[in-house]
Amino acid sequence: MAVSGSTTQDDTEASIPSTFHQFQFLDRSDVARKARWTYFKILFFRTCLVIAVVFAVFSIYWGALCKVPARRVTGWLVDFDGDRVGQSLTTKLLNLTCPDIIWTVQPASNFPNGVVDLENAVVGEQCWVAIAINAGATARLNAALQSDDQAYNGSTAITAFGVEARNENAYRTFLRPATETALQKITFSLSTEIIAEIQANSTGFRAIASSTIVRPVWYTVDNLRPFDVPVATAVTFVGLIYLLILAFYVVNSGILARAESNLETQLTTGSLIRIRLITPIFIYLVLSFFYTLVSLAFHLPFTRTYGPAGFVLFWMLSWFGMMAAGLALETMITVLTTKYVQLFLILWIISNVSVCLWPVEMLPPVYGYARVAPFYQLSRGVRAIVFNTKSELGLNFGVLTVWILISCTTLPLVQAYRRGYTPRAFRKVQEKS
Repeated sequence: MAVSGSTTQDDTEASIPSTFHQFQFLDRSDVARKARWTYFKILFFRTCLVIAVVFAVFSIYWGALCKVPARRVTGWLVDFDGDRVGQSLTTKLLNLTCPDIIWTVQPASNFPNGVVDLENAVVGEQCWVAIAINAGATARLNAALQSDDQAYNGSTAITAFGVEARNENAYRTFLRPATETALQKITFSLSTEIIAEIQANSTGFRAIASSTIVRPVWYTVDNLRPFDVPVATAVTFVGLIYLLILAFYVVNSGILARAESNLETQLTTGSLIRIRLITPIFIYLVLSFFYTLVSLAFHLPFTRTYGPAGFVLFWMLSWFGMMAAGLALETMITVLTTKYVQLFLILWIISNVSVCLWPVEMLPPVYGYARVAPFYQLSRGVRAIVFNTKSELGLNFGVLTVWILISCTTLPLVQAYRRGYTPRAFRKVQEKS
């Protein structure tokens, strides 16, 4: 007597349909023609579907890159000098056309603590860059023009502030070059005026230090939060895609595990829903921990802003990000099935990635959805932890939590619908098991 569940050769042969036979792909038999027609029909349909996705979904990413910046960002100019240098440079900068930055003048009275308050405003993301005409710039220049002051440094007149870690691509490609170009033009213009005045003076250049003549007014760039950890690129952009891939792997593993164990058909609907929610959440917790460990092993600094708690915050942020991305896939694979969920995966990746490379403020208005995109919130949170940029961790965790709650609400609904969609087929499976 055969053991229950075992398969004999006779059983295997009996399971093969009597009409089954092998044939060459180009055979002219009815069976071969029907098989070829089905084969080509499926490939044609799915290829057309992919072409549609290329135009509909890839356009999101291409659109985010085709014209950058699509909008100008805000830059501040603050005259702490209040004398000739400050007034002259302010007028010249406002008359200058800048394709990347809209320069606006802020009264010095808005910054009671001087440059310190301006630095805090830039770090606090009230503007993207700021130029300060430092207090006493005109007085120091006048003193240097009246004596042979070898210690005079024209670059102390102006300080430009930026935060590279807010978005390193925008800072390196647009913000710093645009700011330096503007400063070079206006300081050159003012220096030309000063040199002309010296030439007209009876004493000429004889009593003036050569360094003052060469560069009477110049600037210094102060990068308040440098993007000085190259490995951080992995966790602010590319690594976010890896998180999503890991989440998709967990979704597929769950499908395989439930199918091989027959839990997919034998569990009650309520129990199946609980398994599909609880199991991946626990796995994401474990995977996000090792994802954080990998970052730590390659010297990603977690302690700059929050001390030792930075490691835990990064871990929790990664966990919430995986849940937000993965549970959405868990829901959509129930709706689309394994046949079409890859199309949603492409959309999910591209729509998230498109708003992480450049600042949202530089992209067309349609990309405003970035503020509710999981990747955008992850990237913002990681920058706050690693680089001490503006911290909005409460908002970051809040948006990710909303995504998690949406999935926890929709997954039970679509799973219950799927179970009730084919009740007779489900009952047949239950009777056979």
